[in-house]
Order: sequence, then C-alpha cells, then structure tokens
Amino acid sequence: MNENARLLLGKKASWIGIIGNILLTGLKIIIGVIASSTAMIADALHSGSDIIATTIVLHGIKISHRPPDEEHHYGHGKAESIVAKIIAVLLIITGIGIGASAYHSLKSPNLQAPQSIAIWAAGLSIIVKEWMYRYTVKIGKKIESQALIADAWHHRTDAFSSIAALIGITGAVMGYPILDPIAGIVVALMIIKAGFSIYLDAINELMDTAPSEEIIEQLRKISLSVDGVKNVHKIRARKNGNQIYVDLVICVDKYITVEQGHHFATQAKYNILDAIPNIKDVVVHVDPYPLEASDHPQKKDKS
Repeated sequence: MNENARLLLGKKASWIGIIGNILLTGLKIIIGVIASSTAMIADALHSGSDIIATTIVLHGIKISHRPPDEEHHYGHGKAESIVAKIIAVLLIITGIGIGASAYHSLKSPNLQAPQSIAIWAAGLSIIVKEWMYRYTVKIGKKIESQALIADAWHHRTDAFSSIAALIGITGAVMGYPILDPIAGIVVALMIIKAGFSIYLDAINELMDTAPSEEIIEQLRKISLSVDGVKNVHKIRARKNGNQIYVDLVICVDKYITVEQGHHFATQAKYNILDAIPNIKDVVVHVDPYPLEASDHPQKKDKS
C-alpha cells in the first residue's frame, strides 16, 4: 500500500470516529442529566475524551506521512507513537476524573436511582462504540498505524464503560441506587488500565523495537538467495512508525573486486525492498568470506 492510500484510510477512520463521538457525547450528556445518572455522565465524559484523542490521532497520521527533511533524516514515522502516548495519558487522566466523580457520588447521603431512559442510551452506545472499535482496528492493522490501533482501543474501552454503566443503571433502577456510582468507578478503573497498556506499547515503539523473528528470518533468506552471497550476519532492524529500517552484513568471496561485492550488496538490498513492503531502507555492509582474524581491524593500544 502506498503512503497516499494509507493516509486517506487513516483520515477516513479518524473522521468517522470524531463525528460518531460528537453525536454520542451529546446524547449521553443530555440523557445523563435528564435521568440523573452518574454512570451515564461518566460514560459521556469518556466519549468526549475520544473526540480529543481522535483529533490528535488525525494530526499525528498527517505528520507521520511528511517526507524526510534536514532535521528528520528518517522521516516522521515516530509521530504516531508519540500520539499513542498522548492518547494513553488522556485515558489515564479521564479515568482518574471519572473515578473521583463517581466516588464523590457514592458518598452522597441523597443517593437516588437514575431514570430508565439511561438504559437505552447505554445500550445504543455499546452497539455504536463496538462497531467503531472493529472498524478502526481493522483499518489500523491494515495500514499498520499504532496511533489508530490505540484510538480503536479507546473506542472499545468506551464500549466496556457503557456495559458497566448499563449494569449499574439497570441495578439502580431495580432498587439498588448504589450500583450507579459503583459502575462509574468500575468504568474509571477500566479506562486507567487501558491507558497504561497503550502507554507501555508506545514506549516500546519509541525504543526502536525490532520487528518479529519471522521478518528477521525472511531478511536472512532473501539475502542468502543472491548468487555470490556466502553468509549473512549482524541483521539489525528497527521500527519507525509502520516502517522498518534494516542494517545487515553479507559475506562474499574475499578475492572478488569491490565492484562485484557492491553489486551483490545492491541486489540483496533491492530484493528485500521488493519482497517486504514496509521496509523503508536497507544498509548492506560487505565482509570477506571466509572471515579470518587478520581481516578484523586491530584496536590501537590506548595506553
């Protein structure tokens, strides 16, 4: 998939999320106030945080597709990982705020059960948010966008929070009003947990995490398939957004010319780029084969 198609899909998924969350947030706030439901208002705040998060994701996707420049030689792919961290922090802050509000309501001596209309709003939210999760995570995996996948989980935590709200509101309507704020606290804990999980994933991405072992082995096999390549070692790869940068060493006959060695290295590089779409660049170093101790540069004595 080319970068333009990836950008268009990412923007489309983000705009669907923004519009859907605006509508859901407005509906939940209105019904939460009318029905006097702490859990529903907490759920509305969660949907409201989704609007901010998805807007950030939209800008992050745009930035990540900017070409390399004088200050960013490897492009802007890590913008999506940074966005994922911001979303995680927003989730944690939202969860703490919702939990504090629900706890305050729990301690109130005039605890009242919400009206049954809140049940229908919670049910509608579950259906809509689960669909938004499935759609967004499908696109996120298709274009390999960590930020979009994080946003998808933001949608799913909203669906989970609506389930908790539904249980709490239903129990409160049946004569157990304490269940409404308790549901709000459960929602808060779920949101905080999701926030920490997304944050840790984003940190791993920013730490130049290597791709899967399958990709490393694929790099080895492709390089060895080039005529003249005797061995491959020191394969290193790091993720930069949805793209991968590779460094590896091929070993060739020590008696061939520099030009021939360069030809084998170039062939290995372009075979890899053709076979694995997400590989952005490959740096191939050439070692002589067989590699003997005398071929290694000696370190000078610093004493």
